[in-house]
Amino acid sequence: MDKGVYALILDNSHCVVRVGALGLREFAFGRHVYIGSALGSGGLARADRHVRLARNRDRPARWHIDYLLLSPHVTLAAVVTAATDRDCECALARAFGGVYVPGFGCSDCACPSHLFYRPGDPVPEVLARFRGLGLAARITRIKNEGNEH
Repeated sequence: MDKGVYALILDNSHCVVRVGALGLREFAFGRHVYIGSALGSGGLARADRHVRLARNRDRPARWHIDYLLLSPHVTLAAVVTAATDRDCECALARAFGGVYVPGFGCSDCACPSHLFYRPGDPVPEVLARFRGLGLAARITRIKNEGNEH
């Protein structure tokens, strides 16, 4: 399995979600982009795990992102992946900037966050950020039935 980095594109209504030890967090209506690493033994299959969790919502939350994927207010809209052996998750997160959720998804690094808010479609920006790091991005749009926000 290829190793790499990924971004999850989330659509959500205005909501408040309890995110593990971070506690209650308010999420504005719009889109959020989560940046994750897939350098572990499962590689980019980690992104597939997120898709399965968002569709089935059948497991308890383990990571910050799981709390959002399990929320009925959040829909996984797309996954962007890039195969790489470079540890570039934090560089990709730093390339985003803008409005972010403090402390989200970054308990193992010094980044302020790995979850970023965008009021509109973030896909063009996500693809540009991947390209800016020399990554060949692949986008997969997720079909969601009956869970539109």
